[in-house]
Amino acid sequence: MRCPFCGNDDSQVKDSRPTEDGSAIRRRRQCPACGGRFTTFERIQLRELSIVKKSGKREVFERDKLARSIEIACRKRPIAPERIERLVNGVVRRLESLGESEIDAGIVGEMVMEGLQALDPVAYIRFASVYRDFREARDFETFVGGLSGVTLPPGDAA
Repeated sequence: MRCPFCGNDDSQVKDSRPTEDGSAIRRRRQCPACGGRFTTFERIQLRELSIVKKSGKREVFERDKLARSIEIACRKRPIAPERIERLVNGVVRRLESLGESEIDAGIVGEMVMEGLQALDPVAYIRFASVYRDFREARDFETFVGGLSGVTLPPGDAA
């Protein structure tokens, strides 16, 4: 593993342990050249996934891009980072278990919507507003009006 500090091509593993949810291995490394310490994470990747966009364009699936979009929807919400990480891991596992190498972007969006709906109603509405391309306040009203059993805490706004 290349050192992020000096660029040396070699590093030594000082400690390895699984992450809390067991979805990755956390390795603590040290560079023999500069002595810098850093952490890496190894995840199992069952297959290379491609996302097929609405336009037909294909992109390589990026776990970090999925995580960023979920984190943006959850910004300033009382949600522990571990719960967001579990949601991301769950979506990735479900995508890999589909057995397909090319996955429609709509499937990914629906999986995220499903996870966010169970996690936090405000984050769910925020994500939906981008995913479903809300254009007017009426779009929010229609969407929120269609939610059954979801109540927003007092003072919360999407």
